[in-house]
Amino acid sequence: MTAKIEKTNAARLLDRAGIDYRLVPYQVDESNLAADHVAEQLGEDINRVFKTLVLEADRDPRHFVCVIPGNCEVDLKKAAKAAAVKKADLIPMKELLPLTGYIRGGCTAIGMKKRFPVFIHTSALDFDTIFVSAGVRGLQLELSPRDLINYVSATVTDITRNDNEQ
Repeated sequence: MTAKIEKTNAARLLDRAGIDYRLVPYQVDESNLAADHVAEQLGEDINRVFKTLVLEADRDPRHFVCVIPGNCEVDLKKAAKAAAVKKADLIPMKELLPLTGYIRGGCTAIGMKKRFPVFIHTSALDFDTIFVSAGVRGLQLELSPRDLINYVSATVTDITRNDNEQ
């Protein structure tokens, strides 16, 4: 008999919205919270495992969220342009929990303390389903990228650094 998976707040919000998803547990390594480790644990393509980053800007919107493939880095200039601000940077780690209600390795765009603008990388639409954090370490949500985009009112855009860019 398999252990029952506890639903997270993000999963309950998706239930209420009538959105199909699957909760997928994985083994957490506290010393390695990287997306490639999560993808390896899930036995999934790293391009389908998305990480959620919170950025702060020099003006309103003060904070916004970028959801990008696990093997990519956010391009701060592209992200700032998408958010229509001059400059943006990752928020200090100590601000993540008080600002979003989530910890590093368990951050998701679904159900943050406040609604922030969300930008999802265009490659999400290359897949029928993608993986994002379910709101805790050790649990991922597999869902349709279109459902996620619609639920969080995300803008789909290229917000990652290309290998040939400096």
